[in-house]
Amino acid sequence: MHIDIAWQDVDTVLLDMDGTLLDLAFDSHFWQKLVPETVSEQRNIPLDEAHRLIAHEYHAVQHTLNWYCLDYWSERLGLDICAMTTTQGPNAVLREDTVPFLNALKDCGKRRILLTNAHPHNLAVKLEHTGLGQHLDLLLSTHTFGYPKEDQRLWQAVAEHTGLEPERTLFIDDSEPILDSAAKFGIRYCLGVTNPDSGQADKIYQRHPALNDYRRLLPKLISKES
Repeated sequence: MHIDIAWQDVDTVLLDMDGTLLDLAFDSHFWQKLVPETVSEQRNIPLDEAHRLIAHEYHAVQHTLNWYCLDYWSERLGLDICAMTTTQGPNAVLREDTVPFLNALKDCGKRRILLTNAHPHNLAVKLEHTGLGQHLDLLLSTHTFGYPKEDQRLWQAVAEHTGLEPERTLFIDDSEPILDSAAKFGIRYCLGVTNPDSGQADKIYQRHPALNDYRRLLPKLISKES
């Protein structure tokens, strides 16, 4: 699907964090490998049984705020997920194309807002180890609003909180259901990321344009604003 953004008509760029600005490999390792291994050890059950148990737990709350809530998972799994996140923090890394893109947006006068479903502790740990915060104008965790990005009430609350105009906004995320939610609210440009996880094969998007390197956007961004 062709990417055609009228940059002169864009004031605000909303950006997801995990898989969009940061390599999702951190979260894939944490939730798909470290958590099952820890559950297996603590409960003295086979690893494949731990994987099945956790897959069931994950599926039960997908697309809800609990899916992203470290407190919820600590309680459900009997683990100190916040402490584990803190320990793993140094492994969080930026995508190679993140800083060049964010710097170009700044140079062109675009407002750069992080909009993540990540729990505030998760967000704080990742900011500490990646320095991402210095490249953004505003940092928002959906937990402070009480709804995930999959919920239309979140978009209404964010629009009111930031004063953004949906028709003058670009939103980038690595989840197609979340892009659908943004588009339903009226966000004019919704863009997917085909390579959120450096350890996985590229994703295919059915309903939204997508790309694998933000630096491909820079020539038009810079020329339209010069």
